[in-house]
Amino acid sequence: MTFFARPSDWTRAHKDAAEATPFAGGMQHYFAFLSYSHRDEGMAEWLHEELEKFRVPHHFVGRVTAHGPVPRRLTPVFRDLGELPASDDLGGEIRTALSVSRFLVVLCSPAASGSRWTNAEIATFKRVRPDGEVLAAIVDGEPFASDIPGREHDECLPLALRFKYDRRGKPTAKKAEPLAADLRGDSHARRMGFLKLVAGMLGVGLDELVRRDHVRRQHRLALLAAASLAGMVVTSGLAVTAINARDEARDQRREAESLVGFMLGDLKSKLEPIGRLDALDGVGARVLRYYQQQDKEELSDSALTQRSRALALMAGVANSRGRVDEAARLYGEAMAGTAEAVRRDPDDPQRLFDHAQNVFYMASIALQRAEPSKAEAAFRSYERLAARMVALDPDNLRWRMEAQNAHANLGVVMYNQRRFGEAAIQLEQALKTMQAIAIAGPASREYQKSLAETLAWTADAHTAVGRLDAATAEREQLVTLLDRQLRSSGGDVAYGESLVPAHRTLGELYALQGRLGPAIEQTREAVAHAQQLLAQEANNSLWLGYTAKARLNLADFLFKAGEKEEAVAELQSACRLTASLVARDRSASDWLALRRDCLTTEASFDLGTGAGARALAAGTQALEVAKSMKSSDRFDDQYGIARTYGLLGDAHRLLGNDSGAADAWKHAFAALPRTSAERPSEMNERQHILARVGRTAEAKQLAKRLHAMGYRADSGSG
Repeated sequence: MTFFARPSDWTRAHKDAAEATPFAGGMQHYFAFLSYSHRDEGMAEWLHEELEKFRVPHHFVGRVTAHGPVPRRLTPVFRDLGELPASDDLGGEIRTALSVSRFLVVLCSPAASGSRWTNAEIATFKRVRPDGEVLAAIVDGEPFASDIPGREHDECLPLALRFKYDRRGKPTAKKAEPLAADLRGDSHARRMGFLKLVAGMLGVGLDELVRRDHVRRQHRLALLAAASLAGMVVTSGLAVTAINARDEARDQRREAESLVGFMLGDLKSKLEPIGRLDALDGVGARVLRYYQQQDKEELSDSALTQRSRALALMAGVANSRGRVDEAARLYGEAMAGTAEAVRRDPDDPQRLFDHAQNVFYMASIALQRAEPSKAEAAFRSYERLAARMVALDPDNLRWRMEAQNAHANLGVVMYNQRRFGEAAIQLEQALKTMQAIAIAGPASREYQKSLAETLAWTADAHTAVGRLDAATAEREQLVTLLDRQLRSSGGDVAYGESLVPAHRTLGELYALQGRLGPAIEQTREAVAHAQQLLAQEANNSLWLGYTAKARLNLADFLFKAGEKEEAVAELQSACRLTASLVARDRSASDWLALRRDCLTTEASFDLGTGAGARALAAGTQALEVAKSMKSSDRFDDQYGIARTYGLLGDAHRLLGNDSGAADAWKHAFAALPRTSAERPSEMNERQHILARVGRTAEAKQLAKRLHAMGYRADSGSG
């Protein structure tokens, strides 16, 4: 079962809770996308088949080139077999395939040059994959013939291929010189053109590849002749030996794979609930060591699945420890295996399910890396996989739940794009269906966990649109559900893990409504659950982040309630944890956000106790951190900068520096995003800054809107 994370805790829960290989900045689902005019379909079919059956010479495999490690195979290759759409839109499937392909191979001909679809595919690829490689394969016509008067009809390069695009995906006036392989002429010329294309993909020299290809072909012919001659002599004797060896190897393989099955099944299910990352990591490593001794291309279907499960297990452990790049690499390898399993049997719902999980986790990592477009493309791929599962087996509740998860995930994408109203509608619809499925299967942990995650996201969407009462009711329902599941499961850490942000965010909602007593009570519960988790696995960066965030919130609420001594102690504890997380990964936006919030909270406390100089020092550090942040939500980063400038202005005012205060507040106003998609807490921040710069009418209008929502917090810069 796939879960999606809460927006306020993405890395802190994956922010809460084909031959694909990772490449810089995201993931690869297709090795190449084949773009062509349907008039050249025969040549496209030939090239597609040649690329997918080509085996890279062993001498090259693993060599690191400008395009990364050289793979064993050039698969999978995407070729659109559908009819051309009637509209001018390429369609979601084509756009998604383009965004997750390493190379774009264009079959160039006069027909392709005049095809608006081929041109659109090239333009789209250059926009969504500015770091991708475009290769030309000439099947007819002449390149740049349009520059020669009277020969325009011979042009074979589509317009988008003839000009360079900048890093933002915008066309320029500079002529492009794409790597072109010539597939015209006889079979020998075509083979040479094909090898030039392959050399360009692998990043190796054409001469060396041609020599290796020639040697391999000669070697294959020699082996075939020798084998034919020798086979007639030794066939009888070898047959008996081979049968005995086969039976012995089969028995050994069955025994080993039975052990592997136990490790990835019963043993894993016993280790996961108690949160033993070290033991889980060991299970995955042992399984991979077994499969490393075998040729991955020769693995049976079950072995291929087991290997992918082991890789995904290790990826999850790496992500929990904050090693996002390692997690992406491992999930990419796992996805390669499940993609191959689906290729072998595309009508097996279980294989589609296994593949969907890896697609989901790669989407989650894309969000962690602040790559929303890649995340959305992956989530839409996940949605198509889930729909296919339901179509193959419509009575299977598990597949139906997966489809609802897919719908909810798109709601998550909308939320992260600040399309809060759309997200609320999408998530409300998913929640209704999930509640019905969970009622139909009350004993299913997967159904209950998916229901919990959807409740969390729906509550966040309702909070964002100002429906605080609905959000509070959903958060209260979530805490009750998770408490019940934690007790009935005998202490499964998955529920304990989910309870930390559940209690903490319910506390935030109470605080937004001015209910500090219940807010403190809920946040203490969050801290208690986080401490229980850390007692089992002290090195889990996800849980450390949960603890730091909960203690930071508790410090804020305690200070506002007048419990200043305890508030300072909680703040110091939160900031020590945050410092340890930032030291692990200084580029992680979630840890930097915690560091910024620690410093701004410290500055707020100093302002509250009249320590203007200390507030100014803490605020200055906070501003430096805030300006360095580049999270998945650039508006959130801007609000962080505005909030920090607001605190600096208040510190200057406290110190009697009116001009310094006015200047800081001016910067705060300038930093505010120009958007109407604001959460209530952000609206509150805006109204405080508007009041500081003298725009009192606008500030009062915002205050009225907040009051109508039931917002009673006073957490702005002032």
